Amino acid sequence: MTGVELRQLRYFVAVAEELNFGRAAERLLIAGPSLSQQIKALERDLGVRLFDRDRRSVSLTPAGAALLPHTRSLLERADDLKRRAGRLSGSESVRLGYVNWLPADLTSRTASVARVHVDAWVAPSHTQAARVADGSLDLAVCWVRTEDLKRLGLRARLIGADRLYAVAKGTDTGDVAARDMDVLIDDDITSWASWNEYAEELARDTGAKAVRISDGAITGPAFFDHVRRCTRPVLNSPKGQTTPLPPDLVRREVDAPKVYWTWSLVRRESELRTGVLAVVDALCDDVGDLGIRTPDAWLPSDDPYAPGR
Repeated sequence: MTGVELRQLRYFVAVAEELNFGRAAERLLIAGPSLSQQIKALERDLGVRLFDRDRRSVSLTPAGAALLPHTRSLLERADDLKRRAGRLSGSESVRLGYVNWLPADLTSRTASVARVHVDAWVAPSHTQAARVADGSLDLAVCWVRTEDLKRLGLRARLIGADRLYAVAKGTDTGDVAARDMDVLIDDDITSWASWNEYAEELARDTGAKAVRISDGAITGPAFFDHVRRCTRPVLNSPKGQTTPLPPDLVRREVDAPKVYWTWSLVRRESELRTGVLAVVDALCDDVGDLGIRTPDAWLPSDDPYAPGR
């Protein structure tokens, strides 16, 4: 078997799947006579006949049928070896966009697999997802729905999750039920489309009160002014998770249910580049469930990680 090549094994699998040398040759982008010669050479090196063929039909011999699953497995291992080798090279450039959150250890986790360039344009989730789809970015950390993934031709892996909390006046720091809080929804759908979709479904599902605003105060100092005007605790957005609270306001954990916002690392469904796929694995392989799959956790129904997805 010293003469057997991976290329010939791929030819064998293609012919076995097509059961037609002409179609297999078109699929492999090689000439039909060349394919036939390579299969004959493979049969000679293996010492068995793989196909019964005449002018009208092609079929696997018993030996060919027995060897086919082992050949597929061998090719899968060869592809995996190539991917792993590519990860070690760290030579490919990968463009990564984000909204407001990135893993703190992003650089150390990806340094050995690719050169990750974090895009300077911080944009809303729906914008970053669209940029991945059109090729402006290779990857993006953003919030997406399953519907968005299908529409844009993307795939997503869980990379992070925020358990959202409420901000309130007074000194009571006890837990608050979701039905007893307010959630802000802004008229500016250009900036807050993803948040508005999330907040509207949360209000419908939990009984939280939707409060319509038109000043972009989902986060920042103006958000705190809204909290002071509201009579109930107000849900904090993912963009405000790490913002220090003013001394006159307190943090209250949301319970019944616990409210989570997920961060996905999205890529194009057709992405084949080793460096991009290696970055996805490096950042997502050991993430775990982050608490989002507990019975008392709430996610939107179309969240890629919602129960049943």
